[in-house]
Amino acid sequence: MYVATKGGERAIDNAHGWLAEERRGDPAVPEISTDQIAGQLSIAVNRVMAEGSLYDPDLAALALKQARGDMIEAIFLVRAYRTTLPRFGASLPVDTGTMECDRRISATFKDVPGGQVLGPTFDYTHRLIDFAHAAGGPVPEAAAGTPDTAPKPHVAAFLNREGLLQDEPGGEDTPPDLTREPLAMPADRPLRLQALARGDEGFILSLAYSTQRGYGKTHPFVGELRIGAVAVEMEIPELGFAIEIADIVLTECETVNQFTGSRTEPAQFTRGYGLVFGQSERKAISMALVDRALRWQELGETATGAPAQDAEFVLYHADNIQASGFLEHIKLPHYVDFQSELELVRKLRAGAAAEAREAAE
Repeated sequence: MYVATKGGERAIDNAHGWLAEERRGDPAVPEISTDQIAGQLSIAVNRVMAEGSLYDPDLAALALKQARGDMIEAIFLVRAYRTTLPRFGASLPVDTGTMECDRRISATFKDVPGGQVLGPTFDYTHRLIDFAHAAGGPVPEAAAGTPDTAPKPHVAAFLNREGLLQDEPGGEDTPPDLTREPLAMPADRPLRLQALARGDEGFILSLAYSTQRGYGKTHPFVGELRIGAVAVEMEIPELGFAIEIADIVLTECETVNQFTGSRTEPAQFTRGYGLVFGQSERKAISMALVDRALRWQELGETATGAPAQDAEFVLYHADNIQASGFLEHIKLPHYVDFQSELELVRKLRAGAAAEAREAAE
């Protein structure tokens, strides 16, 4: 047993060394820096921050480098590091109405106060490989004009003027913190939104797509999608007022869904909501669609049995760290378990063969 253990340790050390060699790549090629990752692979960094539940672009870039670009491994590293950090307080709810928008669009109203801002988007690019990037490419010119810092009221406010959009009063109780307490069912909307915000983007996207195809009857309009910086404030008891401690970039999406009414609610528009770190608009839109699908019960709708309407299915399977841990543990040694099953199969086969011989005689 001692020899096997020592042999296993030596193999693991060698595997770590080989991993480090593969991570570095060709020594003749300059090593990529975390500044390059944070600055030029920002969409990947944003996803690691969102699903890692920690806003720190430099740390997310480091995790991506250490993980060799494996998104889930990088998210795991960030979450593990997050557990070591002390908690010294809680911030106030951010006011996204004061967001300095780099991008702000609405699919419901063409002319909205504050205007439509296309911002940095792939929406209007040709999906063709640009080989100029392989040679470094030209240095982009600075965008014309100055950043628009004027407050942009939410589009939902216009529908609310006519009472056409369901009111959503804020909760009185402090919602549970999913990063500190395990998920418990049934989950109310604040807890569901937390789980969706840090859920796997691909999984949430697939669920959102399923609702558009009829599995949940959620084919909404994007009332508003906005991306930009917001101030984070925190109350300091010794001072007696709140101070700004940081600016963070968020993506917020509100979808508008037609609702013909139910036994408990009148005909009106309802909404889905998504909010994630960084520029992550695909995730925010997907989150909003799934959020709306999960609200069927509170709106008095009839469930169709769609996966996106099953809160337990959605929330317990959205977390890619839990999913990958459960999946990948089957790579670890299961020698004893397999031997017991092997013996069982042999006995069953032997018994079946004996019965067959008896029947033949």
